[in-house]
Order: sequence, then structure tokens, then C-alpha cells
Amino acid sequence: MSELREKYINPFTDFGFKRLFGEEPNKDLLLDFLNELLKDQQGRIVELTYLKTEQLGKTEIDRKAIFDLYCENEKGEKFIVEMQKSKQNFFKDRSVYYATFPIQEQAQKSDWNYELKAVYTIGILDFIFDSDKNEPAKYRYDIKLQDIETNKTFYDKLTFIYFEMPKYNKSIDQLETRFEKWLYVLKNLNKLDRLPEKLKESIFEKVFEVAEIAKFTREEYISYEDSLKYYRDLKNSLDTAKDERTIEIAKNFLDNDVDIEIISKSTGSTKDLIEKLRNH
Repeated sequence: MSELREKYINPFTDFGFKRLFGEEPNKDLLLDFLNELLKDQQGRIVELTYLKTEQLGKTEIDRKAIFDLYCENEKGEKFIVEMQKSKQNFFKDRSVYYATFPIQEQAQKSDWNYELKAVYTIGILDFIFDSDKNEPAKYRYDIKLQDIETNKTFYDKLTFIYFEMPKYNKSIDQLETRFEKWLYVLKNLNKLDRLPEKLKESIFEKVFEVAEIAKFTREEYISYEDSLKYYRDLKNSLDTAKDERTIEIAKNFLDNDVDIEIISKSTGSTKDLIEKLRNH
């Protein structure tokens, strides 16, 4: 087996995310995460059941929809939890579309009165929406249907929660709430070599135990390596495309005699790089 540098898994890989939150023996991790996430609006979740998606949707195309995690609490409320590794065209449309499946699933025959159980879609994003770039301090977005004029919630049973993780930059010493600790773990787990003192709680001790690569079986190790390779290849492709696009924009600015200071601020490129482009 090849040697991985990290001691703990990367939660943004498919294998890593499912390892932490998608396996029956580790369901208490997902339960704690959701309770901390939703405690102000949902109340405490006592029990979770993992659900399959094969029967969702009415058509064959619908049934090809894949959720990272789909589960239900003891009150029949549904939760879709997804880890999104890269920016995707119409991602918000996709989230809304997926949320319709748990809604349709609740339809009953005969004298049904249309009462629905709540549906929550939770997206942990490894990117920032273009529309949110000018809000560097805001990383959590809670969306419900509301009246535009009064800002009052019109319907509270359909909730979308997104976390733009690149914006979450709190250090270990800045963590105040348990949920902030969860976000810190998700973003930094694969960069750590031990459990930090501030995270020494039973739930995080289990996270680090479950995530330790050295404890994997050979099959698990190979699966994780494959998942990690896919993640790294995807990130490298996206970073390369982004860099190429940035350089192209900078060149266009230079061709139009735009000041280097303005180009730097507009593209995020260093003045040194822009100077090299101009000389080239």
C-alpha cells in the first residue's frame, strides 16, 4: 500500500464523508451534528433512520437522483445531507428539485389532508457561491419560504441550510460552541495529527478514532485512496481552470492599459505576477 501523509481522513472525499456520517455504527456522530445544527429551530432529535433513495421519484430519471445521506427522525421528518466538493451549474435548482422527492414520498391515498412532515436539505460546500463572494464573514445560510414585505416565515417545514466552508476560518482557540467545533473538524480533520485539547469530548474522540487511516482494513484503505485521488484530481482541475481564467482576465486588463493595482484587486493576483505577465 502506498503511504498517505495524513493521519486522518479528508471528510470532503466520498469515502470520508460516508465513513463519518453514513455508517450505522457511527450514526451517533450524524445525530450529534444535526442536533447541534438544528437545536434552535427543530428541538432535539432522538433517533435517526437511514433511508434508501431507490424508491424516490416517479420516473427512472428521478430515481437516479443520489443523495449523500438521506435519513428520517422519530417524528417522520426527512433530512438530506450532502457534501458538495465543487461548484456546479444550477446547484441551487438541484437542491430544490431533490427536496421535492421527500415531499412527494409523503403523499397518501384516499382521504389525505395534505399535512406534511418537515424536510431539511443541508449542504456542506467546498466552494463559495459567486453571489456570496462579497460577504466573507457569512458562511451559513438558512433559507425558508417567507413573505418579501414582512420577512415573516410563510412556511416553516421546508428548510435549506448551506455552509460555504472556504469562508470558515476560525482557529482552534476561537471556537466557542459545539457546532463551531464540528465545522472546525470537518474543515481541518485531515490536516491534524492528534486530537486537540479543546476537542476532548467523547463525540470528537470517536470522530478521530473512526477517521484514523492506520486502523483501516486493506479494502477500506484502497477505497479511501481511490476516493482521495478523485477529490485531488477534481480540485487540481478546478484550480487550474480558475488560474487560467484569472490570467486571461489579467492579460485583457493589461491590453487595455488598466493600472496594475486595479488588476490585482480585481483578479486577486499578486502585483508581481501581473508585472511578469506584462513583461512577457
